[in-house]
Amino acid sequence: MTGGAALLAFVTAERLAELWLARRNTAALKAQGAVEFAPEHYPAIVLLHAAWLGGLWALCWNAEPQAPWLAAFIVLQGLRIWVLATLGRRWTTRIIVLPEAPLVARGPYRFLSHPNYCVVIGEIAVLPLAFGLVWYALAFSIANAAVLAIRIRAERRALDRRAHDARG
Repeated sequence: MTGGAALLAFVTAERLAELWLARRNTAALKAQGAVEFAPEHYPAIVLLHAAWLGGLWALCWNAEPQAPWLAAFIVLQGLRIWVLATLGRRWTTRIIVLPEAPLVARGPYRFLSHPNYCVVIGEIAVLPLAFGLVWYALAFSIANAAVLAIRIRAERRALDRRAHDARG
């Protein structure tokens, strides 16, 4: 097995595990009275990530990643674990608002409003760069920026509505 195939197998397994975790957490949050906001853009996020990873499989399965970019990717995985551990059962891939629950303000959320998005932005650029695919990193970074712009606006609206509802 090449280094590229091993790395991509790891990322694929990681993403599938995250989808399972997100579904489990989403169901548990909804059972507690949480509400999903703006689900209409979610398929675009899934499509973007599937295309990104599928394209990397097609282009890089038999390549070897470059060590400096691989190291950067490993650092991003540590940050990803920090985000997941901080949010715990509240982590999901959808916009889920649990009324009355305080916003998370510990871990990486002490420093950034959207640390998970920072990790994803980094991953979408760094993994293709590890294989020398500058054009690929740029193209998917632009597409990701467009999707995240929609996503972050939707999250802000959901949190504004939550704050409005809490004031009664």
